[in-house]
Amino acid sequence: MSATYPAVPSVTAPTGSLVGTGVVAAALASGATTIVAAAGHAVGISLNVGGAPIPVLGFAALTTLFSLVGLVLAAVLSRAARRPRSTFIRSTVVLTMLSLMPDVTADAIPATMALLMLTHLVAAAIVIPAVARRLTA
Repeated sequence: MSATYPAVPSVTAPTGSLVGTGVVAAALASGATTIVAAAGHAVGISLNVGGAPIPVLGFAALTTLFSLVGLVLAAVLSRAARRPRSTFIRSTVVLTMLSLMPDVTADAIPATMALLMLTHLVAAAIVIPAVARRLTA
């Protein structure tokens, strides 16, 4: 005699879908932050912080790195959190706000600080919604 059990539906987003979306969002955000930084520099906003210039491609590198960190967070939450989407959104909004703190205290002129903060917000506006859509509510 054998017992049959009903299938338990998965409550996590397919990992491939999450990763694929996250990588595309990271690439788009990297391009967008690079364009914002280059446009700011083109109109005369200094990219100097602490007396040293930030290379325009440095925006792409750091955006990619921290977007992928966010993607890892999303993957962990998709497996461990009861409500992955809302937990991810709340966590990443708080982390985005915290990421602005170094810009506020940077040894830079106000226009540079504003440009740096804008790049953080542009990246967050691209990556957070894209990844969140792939998480279960």
